[in-house]
Amino acid sequence: MRLGISVELDYWFDAAADVLLQVEVAKTAEQVLERSELTVWSDHPIAAAVGEDGIGQRCWGRGEGQFRAQYEAEVRILRSDIDLTTLGATPPRLLPGALVPYLLPSRYCQSDRLEGFVDSEFAGLTGGALAQALVDWTAGALRYQMGASEGTTTALDTFASRRGVCRDYAHLVVALARAAEIPARCVAAYAPGVDPPDFHAVAELWLDGAWRLVDATGMGSAGEIAVVTAGRDATDIAFMTVWGLTRL
Repeated sequence: MRLGISVELDYWFDAAADVLLQVEVAKTAEQVLERSELTVWSDHPIAAAVGEDGIGQRCWGRGEGQFRAQYEAEVRILRSDIDLTTLGATPPRLLPGALVPYLLPSRYCQSDRLEGFVDSEFAGLTGGALAQALVDWTAGALRYQMGASEGTTTALDTFASRRGVCRDYAHLVVALARAAEIPARCVAAYAPGVDPPDFHAVAELWLDGAWRLVDATGMGSAGEIAVVTAGRDATDIAFMTVWGLTRL
C-alpha cells in the first residue's frame, strides 16, 4: 500500500506561545518514507525533537499572529493485516521493562476501573482471542458521532456514553486491553478510509512479542495505516499541543 499525504494547518495566535507539532510519518521497519517535507511559516526558528519511545519526530515552533504549517509525504506500507486470534498471551512478569507503562492506568485510560467488567464480560479468553473480543466489543458498543466528546473526555466517559470519535475508540480499546493485562498504547496515524480526511487515532496492542495495530472504528486496517507516533494516550500523540491559546 502506497499513501500520499497532504496536511495544511492554519492558526492565529493573539499572544505568542510555544507549539509542538506531531504530523510527520515515522520511519519504521514497517513503513518506508519515500518523501517527507514539513514547512512552517513563522518568524521564529523551529527545532526537531524525538517522539515518544523514539517513534517519529516532533517539531517545536512558536506561534505569533498567523501560524501556518504544511506537510507533504509519500509512504509505502509494508505491514500486513494479521488474525489476532492466532496470537498468544504474554504474562506481565515476562514483559520487557519498557512495556510496563503500557500496562498501567494513564490520564485518559483508567484501566483499573474496568478490570471487573473485563473479568466478567470476557471470562475464559486470553491472548489474541481476548484482544480481538475487546476490539469487536468496542466497535459494536460505540456509535461514531462527531462532537460527542471533547479534549477532556476519558475512556470511562466513553464507556458510559457509548459514543465518540476515533480518539475515544482508541482510548477505550487501550483501557480495556490494559485491564486485561495486555500492554496497549495509542497511535496517531493517517488512514485512507477516514471520511472526511483528518488525523486519525488507533490502538496498538502487544501480542506474541510485537505491537499490533487495531482500529475499532473500522476506518483503517493495519496494512494501510501510516503511523505518526505512539504513547500512553492522547497526551502523548496530539498532532498539535499549544502552551497558550490559539484559534483555527
